[in-house]
Amino acid sequence: MKSILENRPALRGVIEKIAEVAGYLWQNGWAERNGGNITVNITKYVDDEIRALPAISEVKQIGVALPQLKGCYFYCKGTGKRMRDLARWPMSNGSVIRILDDCASYVIIADEPVMPTSELPSHLTVHNHLLEKGSPYTATVHTHPIELVAMSHNRQFLEKDVLTNILWSMIPETKAFCPLGLGIIPYTLPGSVELADTTLKELDDYDVVLWEKHGVFAQGLDVMDAFDQIDVLSKSAKIYINARCMGFEPEGMSQEQMKEMSVAFNLPK
Repeated sequence: MKSILENRPALRGVIEKIAEVAGYLWQNGWAERNGGNITVNITKYVDDEIRALPAISEVKQIGVALPQLKGCYFYCKGTGKRMRDLARWPMSNGSVIRILDDCASYVIIADEPVMPTSELPSHLTVHNHLLEKGSPYTATVHTHPIELVAMSHNRQFLEKDVLTNILWSMIPETKAFCPLGLGIIPYTLPGSVELADTTLKELDDYDVVLWEKHGVFAQGLDVMDAFDQIDVLSKSAKIYINARCMGFEPEGMSQEQMKEMSVAFNLPK
């Protein structure tokens, strides 16, 4: 069977970047078993030949109407699929879907009839909101960074922007490359509508949110941009935890030093 990536270097490049990030998630220990999800809007890379491709699945219901997504195309990690396998064989562990004209259903068009993640409605709801806002973001990533999840077990870190300021203060690059900080979402049942709704609200103010005792959800210009923000936050968490393991509370950059950085680098906060 001919792959949708054949003779389409731009689209192939996008899928290869997704596979690369999947490998990083696995290598970092953030994607145990089939943990984590990646969904990327690839509509801009879709040509007339792809639009004419027949469905290779039955019509599937999203469960919610998403009017901004009419006629859009997404690459989605498959349900039950492992990131370590997606890194090697992205088109056998994920699929390309087309959102139908009712904006509430989709079909799989390539490469194999791999069912998308069970969290697809949450991811698509975020993408619908991004398009509604005119955002240039095309990628959403959910993963389980060890140190960030560990810090979410400390109640004092879960107050608004407490953890953001700790992480910003550990190393200058964190504020430079994740200038909106880290939103916090109290523990909510994974995959629930409530979690999706709360995440959507928090993403109006942050590009990365921490789901208490679960993981993080990030949005970005592309899949690497979303990963990079999680990566810098995770590095700061490691620095903080390593300092505590050495027996002291890390001093961190002062508020004055962080304010100086914000002005020097024209950061939003």
